[in-house]
Amino acid sequence: MKSSLTCRKLFAFTLMAGLMVAGLTPLAKGQDSPQQSTPNQSGQKPGDDQSAPEAGGPGGDSGAIALPKKAPAETEAPPPAPKVVNPAGMGDYSIKVNVPLVNVDVAVMLDKTKQFVPSLHQGNFRIFEDGVEQKVTGFQQVKQPITAIMLLEFASTSSAFVYDMRSAAYAFAQQLRPEDYIAVATYDLHTHILTDFTQDKRRIYESLSTLTIPMFSDRNMFDALYEMLDRVSNVEGRKYIILIGSGRDTFSKVNLDKILKKIKTTPDVTIFTISTGNVLREMVTASSMGRGSSHEIDYAQADNEMRTFASMTGGQWYAPMFQGQLPEIFHAINDSIRNAYVLSYHPSNAKLDGSYRKIKVELVDQDGKPLRIEDPKHKPLKYDIVARQGYSAKTQVQ
Repeated sequence: MKSSLTCRKLFAFTLMAGLMVAGLTPLAKGQDSPQQSTPNQSGQKPGDDQSAPEAGGPGGDSGAIALPKKAPAETEAPPPAPKVVNPAGMGDYSIKVNVPLVNVDVAVMLDKTKQFVPSLHQGNFRIFEDGVEQKVTGFQQVKQPITAIMLLEFASTSSAFVYDMRSAAYAFAQQLRPEDYIAVATYDLHTHILTDFTQDKRRIYESLSTLTIPMFSDRNMFDALYEMLDRVSNVEGRKYIILIGSGRDTFSKVNLDKILKKIKTTPDVTIFTISTGNVLREMVTASSMGRGSSHEIDYAQADNEMRTFASMTGGQWYAPMFQGQLPEIFHAINDSIRNAYVLSYHPSNAKLDGSYRKIKVELVDQDGKPLRIEDPKHKPLKYDIVARQGYSAKTQVQ
């Protein structure tokens, strides 16, 4: 019995000594038994805590640096933005902001020779809208083909007008290039389309060859011009109307005010006008019976209208006396049409109110003074600035 008790005490003493040598202490009564831990690959001792201490609290001397706790407002994610859903049956719509842009074709022509003046720079141009200078944001010199309608008066009581019209039309056709698109139309009491836009010069000559003897003496020029403006408004890019006739109007449904308004509101169209029958008119005016007559007044008014149509759109009006002048005239028209400076600006008046805005273009040198153009002998040359007089602003619904 004693020997058995002595053996148990010796076993307990030996077990206690072994635990102390292993660095372990027995748990007090009531403590949970620890989980068994094994050394990791880095050789850390079991029980060493390598995790970061709780944020905001102190940690061990060799532990990770504790960051301060963030304020609750920063730790909470902001609520998601509310998603707007259109009512059922209503599609997705976006708002489009229209920034108006105005393009102005400008030709600078020598007064005497009608030659185009090249090599000008953006700084040479000043543009005004309703008297307010605008900032030019775009500038280029372009050389482009022609897209034009020849609108011919084929109605007369005198063969002189028909002869002049045919001569002018052929002179223009002879200067066309393969890349040009031309349509031919005539007017008397009604408007007639002889050929639609084509690059085939043979079709143009064939249509002109049919103009021999007119059937009517009535000249509804306003109606014809109004119809042509309607037609070219659907054609993209810059368009031209070459109006060749006496300038007189008889029974048009459209009056002068309405055709002027139509010209103002039709964009990207330039009108060149050539008055016919000038030799006959001079002969009648020179006679004692022609001076101060209603005949002379009517033609003076017709010339004024033809001049107005051209100047409003940046074109030019010609009244040749002789057929020999026609090649020079159409050379000038071709030079003006094919060569141009294009100025672009965003108008300071951005209202979309449909109002008519007047345009004025000036040429200046580097000091802001009026530009001086000289010939090789340093003699000043007079020049014309050819540009449309204004435009109609868009409206909200356009």
